[in-house]
Amino acid sequence: VQLVESGGGLVQAGDSLRLSCAASGSTATITIMEWYRQAPGNQRELVAATSSGTNHYADSAKDRFTISMDNAKNTMYLQMNSLKPEDTAVYYCSAGALTTRGEIVTYWGQGTQVTVSS
Repeated sequence: VQLVESGGGLVQAGDSLRLSCAASGSTATITIMEWYRQAPGNQRELVAATSSGTNHYADSAKDRFTISMDNAKNTMYLQMNSLKPEDTAVYYCSAGALTTRGEIVTYWGQGTQVTVSS
């Protein structure tokens, strides 16, 4: 599975951005897709996840971010509204894929920078 993120950029507080994560390869084995972010000096943290139509959000993302999937395009999105300076981070998408041995292998994209100025 290969993952490519896009859509990051420099915005002002209160603006919106939509991140995309295009998956290719053995996408039929994917069971869960997630968005993480990592700010300088911080650990990577989960932002949102989607699996079989069920979505989960970190407290920091609730009511502002929306995760969605376009299964026809094998693409996951993260719509981010009302952005705050503390949302500044590198955003990564990940995919959990089921192997023939019943194990879950996690794949990562290269990340996309989101910078929110005050």
